[in-house]
Amino acid sequence: MEVVIIAILGALMVALHDGSPPPRTPTSLVVVLPEAGGKVGTVVVNPGQAETRLDTAYAAAQIGQGAPPARSTLSEGEVGGLFAAALAARPMPPMSFTLYFITGTDEFTPESKRDLDSVFGELKRRPSPEITVIGHTDRIGSDADNDRLSLRRAERVRDDLITLGVPPEVISIAGRGEREPLVPTADNVDEPRNRRVEISVR
Repeated sequence: MEVVIIAILGALMVALHDGSPPPRTPTSLVVVLPEAGGKVGTVVVNPGQAETRLDTAYAAAQIGQGAPPARSTLSEGEVGGLFAAALAARPMPPMSFTLYFITGTDEFTPESKRDLDSVFGELKRRPSPEITVIGHTDRIGSDADNDRLSLRRAERVRDDLITLGVPPEVISIAGRGEREPLVPTADNVDEPRNRRVEISVR
């Protein structure tokens, strides 16, 4: 579970949420941000005097010299105001997508064709993406044929990305054949969810 922690050193230039004045001594402020889906991890702040656990969205701990951490909860707006520059500089979170293929081919299923615009749109809006494209097959056919087919599927996605303007040097591809099924099956079983390409972008 990803936990995003923002720390600011020096005297706070903005009053905290309870209206208290900025401290006169140097302090650190640690704030836990939720993930995009709302999940929150746990951060333990222990500057030596006492331990404070932060395990809710926007939980904060102010650490002053010689004092135990003062725990509080900030609002989303307060965090945005205090850390506007840091939040703007954060890289976009990694994302992954899965596209599916018609059996024995590198042609997308009708459903995945409909998903292409949103997938490629997300990739294009990232300023400096690193994209990994991994092709997979089901267990119909020989190992050698499936190795070639999985690579063709990855190449198809790479070529489509390049056509849309994604620089080829940021895309790496590989084919895994039938070695890493999403749904384990016996040999020669037709499983649509295994005929896929997984796209990871960061």
